[in-house]
Amino acid sequence: MKLELEIKPLNAAPDTCTQLTAMLVETVAGGGSVGFMHPLTPEAATTFWDGALAAVSRGERIILGGWNGPQLIGTVTLILNTPPNQPHRAEIAKMMTRPRWRGQGVASALLREAEALAVKNGRTMLVLDTASDEGAAGLYESLGYTFAGELPDYALKPHGGLTGTRLYWKRIGG
Repeated sequence: MKLELEIKPLNAAPDTCTQLTAMLVETVAGGGSVGFMHPLTPEAATTFWDGALAAVSRGERIILGGWNGPQLIGTVTLILNTPPNQPHRAEIAKMMTRPRWRGQGVASALLREAEALAVKNGRTMLVLDTASDEGAAGLYESLGYTFAGELPDYALKPHGGLTGTRLYWKRIGG
């Protein structure tokens, strides 16, 4: 299937929630370190996305989806809800691309769009973290993110065992 990527902000439409749930379950089953343990039930994944999409409606975050026709093939979250002393900052979270579409520029395109939306929302600094083991460090570094350091044994991998996390930052829009 040929990639014809369309990126757009997501809302709580039922089909969108269903596809987000399936992507999260698939990502965790494949070892993706996105805050959940395997096996992740569809119910738990739906509960997470219901909360995240409610935060979208409150203006606390933007969730972008990468679509290839009717199929959601990637997502990234831009968290805008920061403490009062950090109105210039946003956080990148829950970057996922379905395995079939990895290596085709989906994650890069999603991240660039998230950066543009952060600038539109008055942000000049982005931060993120990624697992030390099998994380997306290479992607972030290739897009200009600066490695700030590593925290050892930060979280459990989805299938067990500890992994560190690598912290990154990037100045944007200025």
